[in-house]
Amino acid sequence: MPKAIKKFVESVEAINKAVGKFSQYGVFAMMGLLLFESLSRTLFNRPHIWVVETAQFLMAAYYLLGGGYSMILKSHVRMDLLYGRWSRKRQALADVLTGPFLLFYLIFLLIGAISSIDYALKYGQKNYTPWAPPLAPIKIIMAIGILLMLLQAVATFFKDIEKVRDKESS
Repeated sequence: MPKAIKKFVESVEAINKAVGKFSQYGVFAMMGLLLFESLSRTLFNRPHIWVVETAQFLMAAYYLLGGGYSMILKSHVRMDLLYGRWSRKRQALADVLTGPFLLFYLIFLLIGAISSIDYALKYGQKNYTPWAPPLAPIKIIMAIGILLMLLQAVATFFKDIEKVRDKESS
């Protein structure tokens, strides 16, 4: 693997590992928020209109920002009827052949996310709920998560090409 590509792969994986490890704490923030709401509602009869929506935004940030890290760990959902029985080289070949479809999908998803951010910022888009929070922040997080997954898909594609060539990849 050329040095520039190897550096790209290492950099993308380092960023995705850091972001993924940070985002995993979003689950605890969401749990704390929902516990707060449960106690507030049951003990003090004081429900809040913003809690459930905030928890949904935290959950969305959690899985979107953790997507690249999930790809590194190979813990994403995979159709595994034959794949698990194949050799690593054959798995890498299958990933090289199907990788462009994933890249195509992520590129168009990113284009849609950027368009959605533009709309949310231009028109001050708010959610149609009584709390009505602005949607631009979660849409920006969404685009960052998609971009990180796209970069990780490219890095994984390069690593798979190396495996197919039967060279040791990092």
